[in-house]
Amino acid sequence: MMTSSCAGQREMIKDDMTCPDSPNCVSSLASDSTHFIAPLTFNDQPEAAMQRLKDAILSEKRVTLVKEQTNYLHAEVRSLIFRFVDDVEFTLVPEQGVFQLRSFSRVGYSDFGVNRRRIERIRQLFQK
Repeated sequence: MMTSSCAGQREMIKDDMTCPDSPNCVSSLASDSTHFIAPLTFNDQPEAAMQRLKDAILSEKRVTLVKEQTNYLHAEVRSLIFRFVDDVEFTLVPEQGVFQLRSFSRVGYSDFGVNRRRIERIRQLFQK
């Protein structure tokens, strides 16, 4: 039932959008189907898309925006019961009209699909 294990804590590195072998991470830059999730796409101005994304992220429960730059957002999401931290990050690539993204659990092995479902909720709000 508990998702924590002795797998250790994963360090957050801004330019690294890869996932570990464990199934507690999704990334739009992953090369395998287990971890891959489509990037967010947009057709409007990058600044408007960034604001829309920020609003969508902040609609999630227990979210703290920890870093906001012109082309980058990083948020932490705490689980309700055990207070585990997941990192959610988005990098704006304006010339492609996309946000590359990664969402991963800092500790444990499996997240039971929590990161994937979170990104899909954010995607739905972002596309409205």
